[in-house]
Amino acid sequence: MLRVWLKFLIVIQFLQSAHAKWPLSNPSYIQLAGLFPDTINSNVTTTSSFHSQAMFQVAVILAQQYNITIGGQFLGYQSFLTGGDAMNSLANTCRALNYSNIVGIIGPGYSRESHVMASFAAKLGIPVISYSATDPTLSDRRSYPAFYRTVPSDNIAALAIAKLFIRFKWTQCIIIYQNDEFGSGGLDAISSALSDQNIAVTDTIIFDIATLSIRGDLQPLLTKNSARIVILWAMSTYATIIINNALRVDVLGPQFTWILSSSIEWDSFNRTSHSKLNGIITIEPVVGSVVNAPINDTLLSAAYHLWQEYEPETFPGASNVDYYALFAFDATWLLIQSLEKLCSMNMTNSSSCIQFIGDEFCFDRRFSNPTALFNILNSIKYLGVSGAIQFSSNSTDRMDGTYYVSRNIQLFSDGIAAVPVLVWSSTHDWTLYSSTSVVVWPGNSLITPTGYASLAGVNLRIAVIETAPFTMIRQVTDSAGVTTDKLMGYMPDLIELLRVRMGFIPNITLTVNLTFNQVIKAVANDEYDIFVAQTTITSLRRQVVGFSDSIFDNSLRVIIRKDLNPNISLFSYLSPFSIKLWFTLLGACIYAGFLFAVIEREYNPALRNKSIFSQIGMSLWFSSGTIVGYGVDFHASTAAGRVVAIALYILSLVLVAAYTANLASDLTIAKSKDIIDGIDDIKNGRLSFSRIGILVGTSLEEYYLREISSGNKNYYPLKLKQEIYDDLLNNLIDASIMDSGVLEYVTNNIYCNLTLVGKDFEQSSFGIVFQKNWQYEQILDVTILSLREAGSLDALKKKWFQASYCSQAQEVSQAMTIESMVGLFITFGVISTIGLIAFAWKKRFVIKNFITRLQEREKSSSRESIKVSTEDIAVTEEPVKMSMEDLTFSKQKLPSEIGSLTL
Repeated sequence: MLRVWLKFLIVIQFLQSAHAKWPLSNPSYIQLAGLFPDTINSNVTTTSSFHSQAMFQVAVILAQQYNITIGGQFLGYQSFLTGGDAMNSLANTCRALNYSNIVGIIGPGYSRESHVMASFAAKLGIPVISYSATDPTLSDRRSYPAFYRTVPSDNIAALAIAKLFIRFKWTQCIIIYQNDEFGSGGLDAISSALSDQNIAVTDTIIFDIATLSIRGDLQPLLTKNSARIVILWAMSTYATIIINNALRVDVLGPQFTWILSSSIEWDSFNRTSHSKLNGIITIEPVVGSVVNAPINDTLLSAAYHLWQEYEPETFPGASNVDYYALFAFDATWLLIQSLEKLCSMNMTNSSSCIQFIGDEFCFDRRFSNPTALFNILNSIKYLGVSGAIQFSSNSTDRMDGTYYVSRNIQLFSDGIAAVPVLVWSSTHDWTLYSSTSVVVWPGNSLITPTGYASLAGVNLRIAVIETAPFTMIRQVTDSAGVTTDKLMGYMPDLIELLRVRMGFIPNITLTVNLTFNQVIKAVANDEYDIFVAQTTITSLRRQVVGFSDSIFDNSLRVIIRKDLNPNISLFSYLSPFSIKLWFTLLGACIYAGFLFAVIEREYNPALRNKSIFSQIGMSLWFSSGTIVGYGVDFHASTAAGRVVAIALYILSLVLVAAYTANLASDLTIAKSKDIIDGIDDIKNGRLSFSRIGILVGTSLEEYYLREISSGNKNYYPLKLKQEIYDDLLNNLIDASIMDSGVLEYVTNNIYCNLTLVGKDFEQSSFGIVFQKNWQYEQILDVTILSLREAGSLDALKKKWFQASYCSQAQEVSQAMTIESMVGLFITFGVISTIGLIAFAWKKRFVIKNFITRLQEREKSSSRESIKVSTEDIAVTEEPVKMSMEDLTFSKQKLPSEIGSLTL
């Protein structure tokens, strides 16, 4: 008995040292234990902890005033300050259980304590209801069957933060978190929620709660990161330390936007730092009244009245009570109602509803009816001072009544203040706190920050490489007559567009005698910030450096010399038909001619009374003339002959059309025939590999080794782009591979006697090169995308690639040359000569007589004297006249005889 009284005196002494003005609980009462944290390494309670402890005690006293009894007994309470240490929470609860009937635990305040106390309470069979432990892992009912909480889980907070990112169109962030259950659980929850919305967490930074310091150097960790939104997931005490550190290294506003998961005492900061704190956002769980949701105003008013009655000097006013204190009241009231309902279910012996089994030692005791109590907790529903209270058997989290407020640190003439600007609930997205709410961002700006690093005012070391028309050097003369070199082209114009949009200061260096891979290596070694050129994005290069979004859509083409003297066959006009077809056509012509002669020889005036050879010749003339489509000077006179003519017409219709089309195609192809037709001919070995020029140290070499030679460097190596054109013109190489944009420009404007063959292949993109994880990558990509959407990149492409100096000269040279038709004229000459021979053969006797008379005339003239008599003249006149008549007769007869010639 003495031992019991000693324990009672110890309890009385402890309670008196805590808060002497609050009424003391009777040790014989059934009691609830309240666990509340105090300031780290101190016995001084925080505002949140003090308010929560007061509302816990108010709830128990209010139950006494409402005559709520548990098994016929009033409830009492015991409050303990734990220092946030799980062992302190466990020790205090264990000591209280040795001499008191503790039937439930309110608290503890921190997640790291709740893991231990939840397991301990499950062993005892009594509920533990936390008002501020938010670790998402505590939501698992199977792992923590005795745990409940009235504060929203960090899973809900993470979802609210993700919705905030969506609202302001932020795409990446950095997370700073404390290294305990609260911090790691919050990190996992936020990372998962952001990932679901395709929002990147670019880095995570640990705050060590043991050493009270950041692991690493905060300044480079933030400034070398591309993200400019920082989520600080830490309790108020730790958050204050971290913000002070951030002020010291100048990583707050206006460069960074910070989002805090807890509120801190902003008045504790020096006024000189207020401008840096301006724009910080805090996200805190709140009660339903903040978002105009229903709460139990009657119960809340009664609770505030009791607080003012017992300790008026500590009551902060209804509008200043910490929200966690209201969660603590609801946690206590939930347990009171559940215990009352448990005992009311056993009306015959209500005192037996609250019993413990086992020894006095806390770890050996167990509540006699835990299942019934937990079932009641899972089914009870009421309207509390923070909102609707209801639980289920599937989760330790409340089913409804979860709300958040976003406060904005704003600068005023008398200091800074956390102004509520946005509210969120599980049923509604973020909305303005009031119609007049305005978010002020770091730098005292009303423009929403982009969320990524800005290049405004940053000096950029930019490397470029000379290649027309991307980057070219031109001499320009100013108004004073001074001539200077100026960079012109697609890339210098692009740099200027980016400068105007982002505000950086360009420091451009033209690299000389360096390959693309060498410049890329220089960027990786921090010799340059960016490399702006026609640099192809490849997987191998991405292992070393980073690339921006595409600044130019590219492909590869094959370039060769033009064949200015194409090798055209003399008889290329015969190529439209094969030899077999020509012989078949000849046979058809002869067959039709003989057939026509047989049918028409007796009835056709043109054939009647002719010799057999003349009839055959005339018939062949008819069939050949009809087939080629020009006809002859006589027609079929019989029905059978007309049928043969129809057959010849049909044959002519098809053959002439086919011949004309094929001839035009063949002659066109013959004019444009190149040594190869494209990349497939190179792959198939139509050219000697040693005659293919490849620019070493570029993506072109990577392509050749990968796709053509299987890693064998059997190509003709080139060091500079200019060597491609020079070596082609000097016949050192036959072909080369290059970016299509460059080749189209040089073949259209510079080297008109070089040409491209085949289609585009190996589609790719050009990108701006920078170091991996460059902090300005995001803003660069966004700016390039905006230029593309605005059509600025297309305008640059038209400006530098649309001109075509060689196009008109190329069109003039397209006319057919005499060489392509030499064979046709040779054929014409042979046939016409045959006709002339046939004519001479036909007139051989007339010609012979004429020649004989001429010879005789010459002989007689030489014998006679110069004076000739009239008779002699008359004698010789008659033969001459006869000869002229013969010649005239022969001339009239010649056309018909020529028509009868058979070639």
